Amino acid sequence: MARPTRPDRVDDPAVRKVQVLRAVVGLIAVAWITVSYRVASDAQSLAYQRADQIVMSATLLPATFPIVVGAFILGSRPHTRALYLRRTLKPLGSLLALVGTVLFFVVLTSVMPEGGLIGDDEQPSPAVYAKLLVMIIIALVALWGIVFVFCGAAVALVHVFRTADIHEVLPPIIATVLVWELAIMDLFSHDYDGLPVPARLAVILGGPLSVTMVSLWELRRLKTRHGLTLRRALGR
Repeated sequence: MARPTRPDRVDDPAVRKVQVLRAVVGLIAVAWITVSYRVASDAQSLAYQRADQIVMSATLLPATFPIVVGAFILGSRPHTRALYLRRTLKPLGSLLALVGTVLFFVVLTSVMPEGGLIGDDEQPSPAVYAKLLVMIIIALVALWGIVFVFCGAAVALVHVFRTADIHEVLPPIIATVLVWELAIMDLFSHDYDGLPVPARLAVILGGPLSVTMVSLWELRRLKTRHGLTLRRALGR
């Protein structure tokens, strides 16, 4: 659902390794700073902070996706717009699958009945047992949905909602826009109020700067190794 599948796309293993390395080093640095300055009291609270950031990123991405992709398609030459529009179907499907699962939980929590299922009867009617069976099935689907949302959000963020299916230059561009959006939000949040100003700036700006450098390196590698540039992608 979240990984690009276009057969002729460029998939550079070196880029993936650097992205994983950057993520691991960044996580270690953030963990060390937050625990050292007691921003996070233990490993559990640190894990909750990282999970919240993943959820926030996955929430921002649906808003960022149509703006960046729409600008990319509108900025391309007319003869390539139809091709890029067709290629947006799979990334859009990935986005809708994740958003739809979240909406499923919203609807589920709003229609869940209160009270017991069987009641006080010693011999419940067949309708009660049928209702219980339906509730068990819904619970199993909800359990699968929880795993799908968290794992899907993490994988979708790594592959930037499979926007490489549209063009290879889009994932680094969208990733850069997304991390700076998060940095702006972090500047106005109170998550790192316990840190000294230099450490707080390092935590807030370290991620965006490192993602931007990796993205610029990825774009340069796409140009030098594979002849792919934003200008050529737009047909200009």
